[in-house]
Formats: sequence, structure tokens, C-alpha cells
Amino acid sequence: MKVTKFTHSCVRLEKDGRVLVIDPGVWSEHTALRGADAVLVTHGHGDHVDVLRVAGAGVPVYAPAGAELPGLSPTFLSGGETRDVAGFAVTAVGVAHAAVHKGLPSLPHLGYLVDDLYHPGDSVRPPGDSVLPPGVDVATLLVPMQASWLKTSEAMDLIRAVDPALAIGIHEGQLNDRGIHAVNGWLGQASPRYRYVPPGEAVR
Repeated sequence: MKVTKFTHSCVRLEKDGRVLVIDPGVWSEHTALRGADAVLVTHGHGDHVDVLRVAGAGVPVYAPAGAELPGLSPTFLSGGETRDVAGFAVTAVGVAHAAVHKGLPSLPHLGYLVDDLYHPGDSVRPPGDSVLPPGVDVATLLVPMQASWLKTSEAMDLIRAVDPALAIGIHEGQLNDRGIHAVNGWLGQASPRYRYVPPGEAVR
């Protein structure tokens, strides 16, 4: 499977001539959706879904049950549900959006296991807390780098808890070059298998 990183939380997955895009938000490049067969949305925040652009793509959209996405008619998924999406095996993982501050309202949110790649959306879990269905091995983990709801130590803990063959930094849209360099240094200490893939570049 080819994984192309776009700005912030957006990734494009390609396999056997099919294309699945996760979280094409307002900060991601429009080319992420070129030739897409389907879109996965972790939640309704604009940095994760540009509803106008996704509507214009005219492809099937999958989103958490109850998500409000004006102008879109998604197929709703619930945590634990598994289905074929554009030729990819997708398991919806029922994890809540991480809290910015206690007492603030949350919204429908899912992580996605796509084949053996895991996109957590806006979520991390502490060590010892399961982030995936039991018995699932993750070859590639997409790990958030920066957010109002995130501490760098939590991202490091996520890498160590999942222990993937490859961890790729995402959710960096509000970091400048100095910030990206600093966070990469910390996440690299969490695992020698961590790497930052600049927007537009791909790994297999």
C-alpha cells in the first residue's frame, strides 16, 4: 500500500489501482482527492474535512454515526464496525475526541484501521489503554504531532503503546519549521521507527 502524506491530518492510500483518502481538511492540498474512490472522515472539524471540496469530489464518504457534515450524505459507521471501502479493509475504532478542557462538549469521532495502518483522528490514549481491537497488529501508525488537546508526551506514549513497524507524524498544520523539527526530535526518541514525511511525499 502506498501512503502519501498531505498537510495536517490528510493521507492518501493507494492499493491495486484504488484510492482512499482520510481526513481531507481545509489545510490539505486539493490534489489529495484527485482520482479518489472514497473518503473516510474521523470527525467534523474543518481541519479534518473540507465539506465543499469533498462534496465536489462526488465520491462515497464514510463518517462517524451522528456526524454533522452539511452538504454531504455520508455512510455512517460505528466503533467496531468493519467493512470493505474501495477495496480496503476498514475497521472503525470507537475512540473519543481528546478533550481540550474538561467540561467542553465532544462530537462524534472515530479512528480508522485501514488494512494494517491506523489513523487515530484527534485521539491518543495513555499507556496500557487499548487503542485498537484486541489482537490487531499495526504496521503503520499515524501519530498526531501538535494540537490544542495534545501534549508531546502523549504522542510519545501512543507510539510506544502501539509499537508499530513505522510511525509517521501527522496533524502538524499549526507548526512552523522550528516546531516540526523540535517535535520530530521528541517523537524520534519514542521509537527509532518514527519518521516525518513532508506533505506530498509517499512511503510504501
